[in-house]
Amino acid sequence: MRALTFAPGKKGTLEVQEVPGPYPGTGELLVQGLALGICGTDRELAAAVYGWPPPGKDRMVMGHESLGRVLEAPAGSAFSPGDLVAGVVRRPDPVPCGACLRGEFDMCRNGRYTERGIKELDGYGSERWTVEAAHVARLDPSLESVGMLTEPMSVVAKAWEQIDRIGTRAWFEPHMLLVTGAGPIGLLAAFLGRQRGLELHVLDRAPEGGLKSRMVSDLGGTYHSGTSLVDFHQHKPDVIIECTGAGRLVIEAMTMTAAAGTLCLCGLAPGGREHRVDPGMINREIVLENDVVFGSVNANLRHFRAAATFLAEADRGWLERMITRRVPLDRALEALEPGDDIKVVIDLTT
Repeated sequence: MRALTFAPGKKGTLEVQEVPGPYPGTGELLVQGLALGICGTDRELAAAVYGWPPPGKDRMVMGHESLGRVLEAPAGSAFSPGDLVAGVVRRPDPVPCGACLRGEFDMCRNGRYTERGIKELDGYGSERWTVEAAHVARLDPSLESVGMLTEPMSVVAKAWEQIDRIGTRAWFEPHMLLVTGAGPIGLLAAFLGRQRGLELHVLDRAPEGGLKSRMVSDLGGTYHSGTSLVDFHQHKPDVIIECTGAGRLVIEAMTMTAAAGTLCLCGLAPGGREHRVDPGMINREIVLENDVVFGSVNANLRHFRAAATFLAEADRGWLERMITRRVPLDRALEALEPGDDIKVVIDLTT
């Protein structure tokens, strides 16, 4: 069986190789891998920025944005051969912490969680894989060409869930949404914002008239090409979802929301960069306006299930345009090369 593997912590080790198995254990599904989405996390793993191999092993299978078809399912699992599925990434820690004990393993407090393709568990980047029936979501059969977007959509579903929970602290009737970054997470966040009927604005450094701009326009939103939020002082969005991790945008967004506004940080900023800021001004804005700034990452099973529903409700053509490049498994290393793509997908069947 072919799989995309690497040695965590060692650069230049990514390759497609033959690996044994897999063999489903008790309560596990055997799944044919169909496709694998690639994101910045995978590129950082390949560059040895972080990553933790399974205990007793030097290498692991990469991949957390999965799409597969069930080959075998245990009796009573509610799954059947032929079902289209996407596997959850994180698993609760074995201790467990209070959050994991209550099924909220995406909010693990002690850091002992594991993650498929990232931390101590093989990922989904293989021709076949196994997954516990309790950690997989069934997809609508019509999502076969775009189902690998379930994981990024689950991240966005969680972000919106948290935004709604924060809103319940008082009267909450948002009107305007600003999304910074028009990558997969940003576009999917924008899609859910429009589903909620919000006035949508998206900022990205790509020029107007390109694919990102057209995709935002097709949602009924307004696209802004640039790298700063200075023009949004007059707009004052009720909700900002920051998806770039760019330090300057993060700092600017903290003072850009309307009163009692919410800033959700979904991007990861690289360390080591300094920015001139006035912490007193930021403090004053957040305190006097009752604003909230919070971070969101990863997702729970319920978020994967919600993501499957949201994808099924979306226009297939719009989703398919997000996937700008598909490569066969034999040339998987090309998928991790930097470029101007929105989403790169590895076809695990070729």
